[in-house]
Amino acid sequence: MFLVTEILMFGALFVGYTIYHSLHPEIFHAGSHHLSVPMGAFNTVVLLFSSFTMALGIHFVQVDKKKEAIIALAVTVLCALTFMVVKYFEYSAKIHHGLLPGKFFVNTEMADIKNAAMFFGFYFVMTGIHGSHVLIGAGLIIWVMIKVIKGEVNSSYYTPVEGVGLFWHVVDLIWIYLFPLLYLVG
Repeated sequence: MFLVTEILMFGALFVGYTIYHSLHPEIFHAGSHHLSVPMGAFNTVVLLFSSFTMALGIHFVQVDKKKEAIIALAVTVLCALTFMVVKYFEYSAKIHHGLLPGKFFVNTEMADIKNAAMFFGFYFVMTGIHGSHVLIGAGLIIWVMIKVIKGEVNSSYYTPVEGVGLFWHVVDLIWIYLFPLLYLVG
């Protein structure tokens, strides 16, 4: 049920984005040109790889390969942290250039575009909520790793690692929609 509410929340954001994009395509076109496609693409690869390592972690728990499971889960956490470091550099660049939502928007390049801050409102809200989910997911994966280390999660009982895995895959799937929507479609 929790995953359904996550999908519904992001679904509402996607619908809002689509409506405003159709009403103000020039704003979204101009705004997307201020995003770093290479950074977004790198983060996409990182999250796709993290889905693979999460799936490996689940598999290794199910077949009682504790060491391999811990390594796969640890790599997944490293991918999450890598994603967030790249996001930090992206956000820093936006802040430095005054590309902020609402009244905080002070970018002179886009000053002639009415309501230009709208795109960055969507960008920061959507990627910010997604980023918080990446951090929550990393925390949950660490929690599962501790359970695996203690022997509380193993081939006899692996529901927690599967549940966390589902959450992680939803987080990855949301990014698969966010990347083209924000960085490429513009």
